[in-house]
Parts: sequence; C-alpha cells; structure tokens
Amino acid sequence: MQFDLHKYIYITMKMKLFLTNALLLLSLIIAAQNIQITHGPYLQAIGEEGVTVVWITNNDAISWVEVAPDDSNSFFSKEHPQYFDTQHGRRVVGKLHRVKIEGLKPGTSYRYRVNSKEVLGYQSYHVKYGVVASSNVYEKELKFTTLNSNAPEVSFKVVNDIHDRSDVMGEMLKDVKRENTDLVFLNGDMNSWVDSEERIFKGFMDTATTLFASEVPAIMVRGNHEIRGGFASRFPDYFPTINDKLYFNFTHGPVHFIVLDSGEDKPDSSIEYADLVRFDEYRDKQAVWLKEVMETEEFKNALYRVVIVHMPPVASTWHGTLDLQRKILPVLNNANVDIMLAGHMHKYSYTEPNSMLKFPVLVNDNNSYLDVKADQKEMTILVKDQKGDLQHKHTIKK
Repeated sequence: MQFDLHKYIYITMKMKLFLTNALLLLSLIIAAQNIQITHGPYLQAIGEEGVTVVWITNNDAISWVEVAPDDSNSFFSKEHPQYFDTQHGRRVVGKLHRVKIEGLKPGTSYRYRVNSKEVLGYQSYHVKYGVVASSNVYEKELKFTTLNSNAPEVSFKVVNDIHDRSDVMGEMLKDVKRENTDLVFLNGDMNSWVDSEERIFKGFMDTATTLFASEVPAIMVRGNHEIRGGFASRFPDYFPTINDKLYFNFTHGPVHFIVLDSGEDKPDSSIEYADLVRFDEYRDKQAVWLKEVMETEEFKNALYRVVIVHMPPVASTWHGTLDLQRKILPVLNNANVDIMLAGHMHKYSYTEPNSMLKFPVLVNDNNSYLDVKADQKEMTILVKDQKGDLQHKHTIKK
C-alpha cells in the first residue's frame, strides 16, 4: 500500500482545524457560563422622576434594567419597561454598567431587575452573545423609591473619612433600610487613594451595597483623598449624578440639599499633585453655579437648606479651606443656610454662627455617623458612635 503524503497532510490540517475550532467553541461556552455580576447593583443620581442603577460584570456585556410597580403581583405577571445602558444612541459594551431610568413618578416605590448579556465577540456586523447574568428576583426583589419634594419629612445618614475601613462603616450603617432611611451621604475620603476599581469596592462600596445601597441611594461626596491615585480620574464614572457634575443640588421632603466638591487641601502647584490639578478654577466655577442655585424657586421655597461638603471652610489654615472661605463662604452667607455638614478633620466640632460665618457648621469625626431627621417643625441631628450610642445632639427649629 503506497503512502499518500498529500492526503496525510490534508487530513492532518483538517484535524488541526477541527480541534482548533472545537477548543474555541469550548472556550466560548465556558466563558459564557462564567459571566456574573461582581459588584452592585447600587443606586445613584436619585430624583423625583428617575434614578441611575450601577453594577459591574466580570466580562463585557450589554445591559438593561426592568422596572415593575411595587405591588402584590408577581414580577413576571407581565412585560415591564426596559431601560438600556446607551451612549450617543448605541448600547454600551463593557464591564461597567450605568442605566439611567426616567419617566417615573415622585415618591413612588418600584421593583427592579438588572440584566447583562455577555458579548463574546464583535466583528463588523456580527456579534456573538453568551448568556445573561441577572439580579435574582426569586431570592430578593430589589426596590427603590423616587424622591418627593412634597414629602412631609426626610431621614438621612452621613458618614465620612472611612479611609478603606469598610468594617467600621458597616458597623455604623448596619441598620440602614428603606423603612428608616431615605438617603445615605458618603461625605468624602471613603478611600485613602484610588488606584483601581477594586479599591473602590473593597474599600467601602461592596459593604454599602450589601447593607443598603441596592435600595437606599448612596450619595457620594468626593473628598480630597478620592482625587489621589492613578485611577482617580475614573472615580466619578462609578458615581453618576443628576447633572453629571460632582457638585449638585436637589430637594427631598422639606430639605433642599446642596452637595459641593471641596477639591484638594493644598495649593495646585504643590509637588504632591504632580501638576495634575486645577482646583482654584474649579472652586471658582462652583461659586458661580451656587449663585445660580440661590435664585431658583426650589431653593428659595425650601423649609431647610443643608450644605454637604467634605472640607469645611473653618478651623484650618490650609489652602483649600482658605480658598473655600474666599469663594464659597460669601455666597453661602447670603443663602439662609440652616447648617453645613462636613468632615475631613477626623475630629468632631460644632461652630456656631459668628461674624464671619452666618450658619452653623458641624464637622463629623471619622468614627461617628450622623443620623438626621427633618419634618415641618424641626430638624434633629444625632451624632452617634460605632455602637449607635449618642455623642451629640443638635436641633434646628422651624
């Protein structure tokens, strides 16, 4: 029997091609089975008519959120509206998913489910999809409630200067639920620096999500330490806001909130910043914006006006604080502010109004949290330690 070399080569090449394709198919199947939600979902940019839901997957995917009424019907009783992660008209393919939900009713509770369909390959006009990873509505139906400017009361909590101590934050916020808290403010320096996505979640956001942030909005107020590190420029991507800025305002119940971004504490030219910051100009822009907010009916008609900022414009001679005193404080002094809530100093203080300051400033330390309630008659601010024991109490009467 004569050996046919050409036929042998042909068969060998066909077998190699078959094995290559089989291994590729197997790898695609395995990859499709491995997609999962690794962080989140958590609520951001809450408003009267919408909210943004954020989550992370381990593999690239396109994503969407299903929204259902919060009623006694099964989540699967009918088709529900779907909201997609899009940008400039195209669905976003990636691992970070941010879905903006709009057109909702004020002060209304909704159920939701997040979904991510894995993208295994993308060539020209052909996309190869894998399976879908979703939040588990069988195990727990996630819910949120939109804000309501006509609500008679509001309840919120504030923590700051956690510096990656997620266990400390967890102890302070372990009792937060939709039933007792409308909002949680993370008032800066939740991380010591930001060098990766993983640090954001390991440092505080995974704990926040596990405890409450899938159902109670965690409103991020950037501190000076979130400005530091190689991943710091990406940090805002994980915390979208209602106006796409890190300073913003909104009303819930009798309180109008103004959130400011105080920037860094040293001069822009300091060698520590490696010529990467321009916060003097940034604070200039916030002062202009703040004057515009003061002219709105929403601000003027609010029963309470609360400013939340990481660095307080008091009790320090560092450049950032002094710049806030020069630019922001004169504007706020004409705004009938009821109180400013700050952090940064790692030490509790309460500054009464004086000749320079027309409103009180409460600086929370790094091992306590603020438990705040406001109704038509008064606002009560309780400063509590990690065990929940009362340390200080302040009341603003109306």
